[in-house]
Amino acid sequence: MTRRLVVEADGGSRGNPGVAAGGAVVIDPESDTVLSEVGVYMGIATNNVAEYAGMIAGLEVAFERHPDAAVLVRMDSKLVVEQMSGRWKVSHPDMQALARRARTLIGGRDVAFEWVPRLSNSRADAAANESMDRRESFRRDLDSGPA
Repeated sequence: MTRRLVVEADGGSRGNPGVAAGGAVVIDPESDTVLSEVGVYMGIATNNVAEYAGMIAGLEVAFERHPDAAVLVRMDSKLVVEQMSGRWKVSHPDMQALARRARTLIGGRDVAFEWVPRLSNSRADAAANESMDRRESFRRDLDSGPA
C-alpha cells in the first residue's frame, strides 16, 4: 500500500514585493497529525514567489520523510495550483525557474494539487508568518515515528 501524505503550503509577502516567506506543514491524512512544519525566509520577494517556496519546501520535507509517498498539496494560491497542475502557463521568469525546480523534485512521483480556501490553510499560513516574523528559516519535526 502506498503511503499518503498531505502538504499544506502557503506563502506571504508584507508588501509585494516585501519581506517574504513560504511555509508548509506535512500531515498524516489518516490521523490529521502534523509531522513537520517548515518556514522558508525569502528576504524581499513577491507573494507568488513565496507561495512556490512554501510548496517546494513542503514537498522536500515530505519526500525526505517518505520518498515514495503519494502527496496531495493543498494551497490557497489558485495561481500555483493551476500552474503546477498544467492548466495555466507559467510566464514570469522567476516563477518559471521555481516551477521547473518543483517539477524536477516531483519527477515521476504521485503528486496532486488542490485549491483550498484561505481559512482552510491556517497551519501553513502560520508557518510562513513565523518565518517572516523571525526573519529566518526553520524546520520542526513534530512526530519522530515512521512517516
